[in-house]
Amino acid sequence: MDVGTQSLRVQVVDAAGTLIGRGAGPLTSRRGGGRHEQDPEQWWRVLGEAFRQALAGRPAPRVAGLAICSTSGTFLIADVDGRPRTPALMYDDARAGDEAAEVAEVGAARWSALGYPMQRSWALPKLVWLLRNGSADLRADAEGGRLRLVHCADYLAYRLTGRPVATDWSHALKTGYDLDQRAWPEEVLDKLGVPGELLPPVVRPGTRLGRVGAAGSAHTGLPVGTPVRAGATDGCAAQIAANALVPGAWNVVLGTTLVLKGVTEHRLVDPGGAVYSHRHPDGGWLPGGASNVGAGVLEARFPAADRAALEADAARHEPATGVSYPLLSRGERFPFVRPDAEAFELGDLVDDGDRYAATLQGVAFVERLCFAMLRRLGADVSGPLSMTGGATRSRYWTQLRADILGRDVVVPHSPEPAVGAAITAAAGDGSIAAAAARMTGSGTVVRARPDRTARFARSYVRFLDALTERGWLDDELARYAKEAR
Repeated sequence: MDVGTQSLRVQVVDAAGTLIGRGAGPLTSRRGGGRHEQDPEQWWRVLGEAFRQALAGRPAPRVAGLAICSTSGTFLIADVDGRPRTPALMYDDARAGDEAAEVAEVGAARWSALGYPMQRSWALPKLVWLLRNGSADLRADAEGGRLRLVHCADYLAYRLTGRPVATDWSHALKTGYDLDQRAWPEEVLDKLGVPGELLPPVVRPGTRLGRVGAAGSAHTGLPVGTPVRAGATDGCAAQIAANALVPGAWNVVLGTTLVLKGVTEHRLVDPGGAVYSHRHPDGGWLPGGASNVGAGVLEARFPAADRAALEADAARHEPATGVSYPLLSRGERFPFVRPDAEAFELGDLVDDGDRYAATLQGVAFVERLCFAMLRRLGADVSGPLSMTGGATRSRYWTQLRADILGRDVVVPHSPEPAVGAAITAAAGDGSIAAAAARMTGSGTVVRARPDRTARFARSYVRFLDALTERGWLDDELARYAKEAR
């Protein structure tokens, strides 16, 4: 299962990784004033519908195991029976600005050692905000040990099994979990007023959490007793689906937002706080970051549009007349951290096709800048590069991104994060990299065209200059990005 921003998806694969069933349903959000919330009960309702679609026509299905991936930093507070006591605060909810500054200061030594940026959209600052701004009953129940923080994936696993479950260390990272000590930072939490009883136990992705109970079976059509295993965040799950699990390999997920994940033997530390590192389940680290640009801006800017027709128009604007920084909402997280960053367009865009082209190219420019920034930090970015996420369904956009990056890319045959969750479930306590090698194919190679790469050079420089002039991008990184190949 993959719980995204706009939809929840279920994919069923066999032991060889072949897709044999799928289901999905839409999700809705409440946005405003920097807040972004969803209803956990909607997740549960859509999950049941999506599972029944995926299992349709298969009497008495035999499912060896399942795992769930979801957006990183999304959580809610539930009672001991699994009932939500708050809405779900989403991964890009930005209400906790003051709390983020306090969390950063109180835990400065710990976060510095771990290389954690502690942004306002992370779960820990938002948890502090909830405890301070929620009802008196919420605070009393939290202090009395009657509540638990649950990440999105944890909540659904809770409902499937009928009992509280551990979280995985991938989802726990943005809640402040110490991946070195493999423990919650109790001294920091105490200073912030966060009761230790509120936080769940933490396990490695792939660990068995429990089995589908009677209520979970009735809701989904899964057999009672189906093993439920710990998953990972959507970015990590997409990386697993892409089999980008060896040092030097990178995967880019382009869905509602843009997420880059790679593999390094040693943790990558970013003084600016845009890059953070998950722990590789098999050893080593998974560094990366998440931008607020992405495919979600297409729906916002071009609602109900004929995308195929717009892509045909966009192909006649390479490069576009102007440049676009297509942020979905105020604030940026990667390749720089600027809560005040805002979307912009420069130049006299002549029509919708030109504007659409500028939007697609703007996302690719951010992607290229992200790789320059990672390389400047010392990351090896020379290994295989794969692209996953819903945007890969656009052959035009995928080719455009390869051209602007100036790199050949691979689009896996099953690029969805849900497949990565399935691979994690199949691996269980064993090697996730070995399971991914068994269950993923070679994918489709998209070749970069050098003449097209050169065609976008001037627009890319104009884009970097615009970011620098606004004070969001530092001069040194801008110069490096202009020279990096």
